[in-house]
Amino acid sequence: MKRSVAIVGRPNVGKSMLFNKLTGRRTAIVEDTPGVTRDRIYGECEWNGRTFDLIDTGGIEPSADSDMLKFMRRQAEIAIENADVVIMVTDVKVGVTAADMEVASMLKRSKKPVIVAVNKCDSVGAVNPDVYEFYDLGLGDPIETSAIHGHGTGDLLDFCTEHLPPDDEDEEADDVVKVAIVGKPNVGKSSLLNRILGEERVIVSDVAGTTRDAIDSYFENEHGKYLFIDTAGMRRKSKVDDAIEKYSNMRSISAIDRADVVLILVDANEGVTEQDTKIAGLAHEAGKASIIVVNKWDTVDKDTHTMDRMTEEVRKGLSYMLYAPVLFISAKTGQRVDRLYELINYVNEQSAMRITTGMLNNVLADATARVQPPTDKGRRLKIFYVTQAGVKPPHFVFFCNDARLFHFSYQRYLENQIRAVFGLEGTPVKITIRQRGDDEE
Repeated sequence: MKRSVAIVGRPNVGKSMLFNKLTGRRTAIVEDTPGVTRDRIYGECEWNGRTFDLIDTGGIEPSADSDMLKFMRRQAEIAIENADVVIMVTDVKVGVTAADMEVASMLKRSKKPVIVAVNKCDSVGAVNPDVYEFYDLGLGDPIETSAIHGHGTGDLLDFCTEHLPPDDEDEEADDVVKVAIVGKPNVGKSSLLNRILGEERVIVSDVAGTTRDAIDSYFENEHGKYLFIDTAGMRRKSKVDDAIEKYSNMRSISAIDRADVVLILVDANEGVTEQDTKIAGLAHEAGKASIIVVNKWDTVDKDTHTMDRMTEEVRKGLSYMLYAPVLFISAKTGQRVDRLYELINYVNEQSAMRITTGMLNNVLADATARVQPPTDKGRRLKIFYVTQAGVKPPHFVFFCNDARLFHFSYQRYLENQIRAVFGLEGTPVKITIRQRGDDEE
C-alpha cells in the first residue's frame, strides 16, 4: 500500500498551489478565493527514491457554521486520519491566527508527524523574522516555503520521506481499471462514489456544483481493482460564468481522457437532456468504453413497463451510443450498484478485444456477399481486406480501391456485422479507410 502525506490548513493559505508544486502537475484548482478546494484530491509525489500519495484538502474552519464548511472540515479530518505525515500550511503575511492555533491543536491530538510550512516567503536571503512567530503553534521548527517559486519544498519533502513508514512489500498492480463518473450537476455522481467506497469520501449536497475538481479514489473488491474518478458536473457553456467552473469542466474532460471506462449518469426523473447528449458525446468521441447509468431509480413511480420505456427513451436520446449498456440504479439505496463492477470489467475487456485478421476477413467476405458494396457512375467499391490496428477503442482499417466509394452507410453496415459476430459491447469502434497506393505503415 502506498504511503500518504496530507496538506492541511485554514482557507486561502496556498495549500492547492503547494500541492501542484510538489506533484509537478496542475491537478488542484488554484484560485484566489477561499473554499475552492472542497473534497480531498490525490496526487503522486516522488522524492529521494520514495513515491507517495499527496492529499490536498479544503480549508479547515474550526468554527464552521454552514453545512458546506462542516463538510470540508470533515474531509480534512478524514485525510489526517488516513495520512502517515501531515504538512500544515500557514501564511507568513497574516501571521498566526486563532484558526491556525485550533488546526495545530487538532494535529497534536492526531499523534501524526507534522511539519509547519510557512507559505508565501517568496524572497530569498535572510530568514524572515515573521517566521519565528509560528513556533507558537507548538509543532516544532517551521520551514520557510514559497509555493509559487518552490523555496523550501525540498526541506518539506525531506521531512516527509524521513517520517514515512516503510512501503508495504506488495506493489500496486497495473491491472487497475480507471473509471470516470460524469454527468451534469446534481445527478448523483458523488453519492454513487460514496456508495461504492462505503465512506464519506466526497461531499454530497443538494447544491449543484459542490464537487469542483476531478477526484481519484482507489477501490478494490472481489471483482477487481479500480480507480474511480469523480468529476464536477458539466454545465452548458452559456452557464459557465466563472473561472473556477471553467477549470472544473476542463478537469472533467481530462478525467474522460484518462479513463478506461466512463459511467455516464442520467437523472431518472429528467431523462436524457440536451446536456446529457453533449457529455455522453465527449466519451464517445474520446473512444471510451461507456455505461449509461440511470440514477435515482428509487424515486420513479413504476409499473411493469417503466424500465422498458425508459430504456427506449435513453436509446433514442443517445442514438449514437447504442453499443453502451444501460443500468438502472439508486446510489441512495444501493439498488443494483453491485452490478456495476461486472459491467465495468466486461466493457473494459470488450474495448481491449483483439480480433485476428483471418477472422475479420471471414466476416468481411460474408458481409459483402450479403450486401454488395456500393457503386458510383459504374465503378464499384472493392474491399481488399480488413485488419485491426489498435484497441481502446478497437480500430479497424479497411483497404479498398477507392475511398470515395466507401460511403458512411456501408461503413456502418460493416461495423454492425463485426459487432454481431464479436460483440464489442460497451465500446465505440474506430474505422479508417485506405485506398490502394496509400502508405500502409
